[in-house]
Amino acid sequence: MSASEFDLIERIRSRLGTGGEGVRLGIGDDAALLAVPAGMQLAVTADTLNAGVHFPDATAPADIGWKALAVNLSDLAAMGARPAWCTLALSAPAPDPAWLDGFLDGFAALAGEHGIALVGGDTTRGPLSISITAMGWLPAGAALRRDGARTGDEVWVTGTLGDAAAALASWRDGGEAGLAAVPALRARLDRPVPRVAAGRALLPLASAAADVSDGLLADLGHICERSGVGAEIDVDALPASPALLARVPDADARRRWQAAGGDDYELCFTAAPARGEAIVAALAAIGVPVTRIGRIVAGHGVRAFGADGAALHPLLRGYDHFG
Repeated sequence: MSASEFDLIERIRSRLGTGGEGVRLGIGDDAALLAVPAGMQLAVTADTLNAGVHFPDATAPADIGWKALAVNLSDLAAMGARPAWCTLALSAPAPDPAWLDGFLDGFAALAGEHGIALVGGDTTRGPLSISITAMGWLPAGAALRRDGARTGDEVWVTGTLGDAAAALASWRDGGEAGLAAVPALRARLDRPVPRVAAGRALLPLASAAADVSDGLLADLGHICERSGVGAEIDVDALPASPALLARVPDADARRRWQAAGGDDYELCFTAAPARGEAIVAALAAIGVPVTRIGRIVAGHGVRAFGADGAALHPLLRGYDHFG
């Protein structure tokens, strides 16, 4: 017997609809009722993942569930917010309880790590698509924003760049066999780790921040545009994982994935030079590597240079859904 829409909703509610801090009314009514702690501001973000665009069609359901939540938590991390609540809108071609259970396994694993509660959503029939709205809170007026970078600030990035883009390229070139050949890179594509703790640690230190979802140059470009400044980046300083170094030994090819590949879900942020030591110490205390990669300058746009001072050509762009 096939499951109905309401069977699926009940399956989701029984797995994830157990309430949470500030939840006055969760799954089961027309809307959730939520209480934001006194003195806090609410940060709200939304992302949609579509099969064949944001993940390969054969991706395991648990990995889809993890990633769908992770990309939203990454946005909250970039603001310095503590995750609190989320909603889930799921479109699927047919009701499939086994697939849904796998999806919820991955979703619940990451939600449990960050204490975020599912408080509502929707299900419908259609091509596989997942939309999540995530909410978090932080002290009023303290958010990391894109418009705070100032001339003279240094540019930093957490973790490493380029792994997920290299995995996507392997999939496009060789399908599932291509992905199977790069398990460490695939893990970064399927299960990105949102830098929530890093974002909160940077609240008193960074002047501006964005998560690297569309590619470093594109997302840093958003900071520059909102802040009315420019940036200069040393592409040879971009951090690379051992897996990427082994997979892409050619430096020119590798740094293009790192600079413009996207799907990294690291944090790119700016800060005054005097805060460099405090940044390194704060992130080391929570086990997050961080690298200084450039500086904010007068002007506009992002310019990328090699260690020899030569500009990187052709001009690289990040991911654009409609580009």
